[in-house]
Amino acid sequence: MVHLKSVEALQNLVNDFLKKEIKADTDQALLLDAMQYSVNAGGKRLRPALTLRMIDAFNQGQQDLGMYLKAVCAVELLHTYSLIHDDLPAMDNDDLRRGLPTNHKKYGDAVAILAGDGLLTLAFQWLVDNDLDNQIARSLTMQLAKSAGPAGMVAGQVIDVSNEGKHLSYTEVQNLHAKKTGALIEYAMQAAGIMVNANQEVIKVMTSFGGHYGLAFQIYDDLMDQIGTTARMGKLIHKDDLEAKNTYPGLFGVEGTKQKLSEVLSLARKDLTKLAKITPIKVTDFDDLLAYFKI
Repeated sequence: MVHLKSVEALQNLVNDFLKKEIKADTDQALLLDAMQYSVNAGGKRLRPALTLRMIDAFNQGQQDLGMYLKAVCAVELLHTYSLIHDDLPAMDNDDLRRGLPTNHKKYGDAVAILAGDGLLTLAFQWLVDNDLDNQIARSLTMQLAKSAGPAGMVAGQVIDVSNEGKHLSYTEVQNLHAKKTGALIEYAMQAAGIMVNANQEVIKVMTSFGGHYGLAFQIYDDLMDQIGTTARMGKLIHKDDLEAKNTYPGLFGVEGTKQKLSEVLSLARKDLTKLAKITPIKVTDFDDLLAYFKI
């Protein structure tokens, strides 16, 4: 029985699984090296951690989390693919990711693109090649495709790159980030609901929590680009200003962004309060995950 209480334990479980299973499914040496380079470079693993924590809280620690790992970790493969492609010269042109040279800086553009392609397709393989019920696997696959594709993350990326240098309104920036960043974090909560066979009312509240958590994540990331350090962030800071990106500090200033972050986290906690009334979870089950947003 695996019952996890700390975010660190969740991260370690995900990291150990990723190191083992990617190798088992990849037989081309250079491709494997490039894929593992970015996946194993670190990362907070917040998406799979949120899913695992919700499953564990919902089942009150009475379900072995091991059976869910392959499907849960699929989102981390997909997330890493998106980072590799985001960092390419044609996109954000970043040299540093998670404190290391970006994938294309180490392997070249062509191999980096293919490493991202490999992770993207492997993510969907993992959603169906596991021990879960076929209907659950089907629902997860459909939901991740929607969240990551042209109605979700990819749409957000296009909105982002096509509006550099333009000033978007708050509503437009919210829409950009809800798709680009929030969609996969919402998916992490939807996946938990699907895997525990929750009803639609419960999944709706889980999704709302994921949306608010995702918005908080983006606001915090924008804020740290202004007041953080390269060492803390694992990537160059102040790039948003240099590239004329649409950010929350650009709209509200640093202090206004801190206030906006506080408001969104309050909404996330309200979602958890609603969820605690209709499921076995406790609001305090997510205190450590909400503590990520420390200024």
